[in-house]
Amino acid sequence: MTFKGRLRMYSVHPMCRLMTHIVFFFAYLCAGAAVFAVLERPEEDQIVLNLRHVRRRMLEDNDCITDAELEKFIAEVVHAANRGVSAVRNVSQTEPNWSFGQALFFAGTVVTTIGYGRVTPLSDAGKAFCIIFAILGIPLTLVLFSACVERLMIPARQLLYWLYGKLGHLYKVFHIQILHLGIILTIHVVFFMLIPAAIYTVLEPGWNYLDAFYYCFISLSTIGLGDYIPGDSADQPHRALYKVATTFYFLLGITMLLLLVTVFYDIPELNLGYHFYLKSDETRRPDDEQTRLKPAESGNGGKYTKQVDDTQSVRSGQYQSYQQDVVTPVTEEEP
Repeated sequence: MTFKGRLRMYSVHPMCRLMTHIVFFFAYLCAGAAVFAVLERPEEDQIVLNLRHVRRRMLEDNDCITDAELEKFIAEVVHAANRGVSAVRNVSQTEPNWSFGQALFFAGTVVTTIGYGRVTPLSDAGKAFCIIFAILGIPLTLVLFSACVERLMIPARQLLYWLYGKLGHLYKVFHIQILHLGIILTIHVVFFMLIPAAIYTVLEPGWNYLDAFYYCFISLSTIGLGDYIPGDSADQPHRALYKVATTFYFLLGITMLLLLVTVFYDIPELNLGYHFYLKSDETRRPDDEQTRLKPAESGNGGKYTKQVDDTQSVRSGQYQSYQQDVVTPVTEEEP
């Protein structure tokens, strides 16, 4: 085999693709780190300069306060802020951080792995219980999300089959699937990103629309940076009720996001993970297959067409997503 042919063979090997993906992933991380450093370092330097100026003016205007006393006071304020207690307005809040509504909000961020980090357990007993609560709650939440997504996939597939019936004679299956994905994506963005961002802009003082949209995205993607948290202003009315409503919002939003991901991976052409599978990973049991691949009418045994279940199976909820089998050869059965 020539060097060019050997290079081509290695380029399509799943392990080679996996290594390429790993290299690309770390290159992506480094590029992102470089961009964040360029964008955020000037802002940090400006905050440092402003803070030094305020500290110097504070000592100059108050001769009775020593630098050590000011340092101790600042350390106490920062420590309290890191524990979710604000020192503004003479340490006054409409409700404590550990009211039932606030605690429910915290429990929701734990089991969904959002974990804002603004309010955390203060006692050793609370930290120990948080570990046990998360060990049991996270799997329970994943099971709940999976069950909800499976139910939501029934109307989603019915919509897909309706699109097949209306557009199947005009467009290819892949194009109809892309249209279906676009509809689900639009529903998610409009009803769980754009509209909630507008609501948070009205309810939260000091938030512009970009801040609110940023919060919605960071929360529903379970990144949970914690720099923006609704209901944390000192004069927030009905704070506990507001926190409970926010908890139900991100539970519904994460469910919808998982539905979107499921619809995305139901399109074999977009399931990039398939290209990294090894042949040993492709042990499939015939009894578990809900769909089949038929030889194309062209007579070329290497090409197959998709065959999906009928509409009745979709309505009954028994339809499973179909996948392409492009590696394992299929032989015709003898009569």
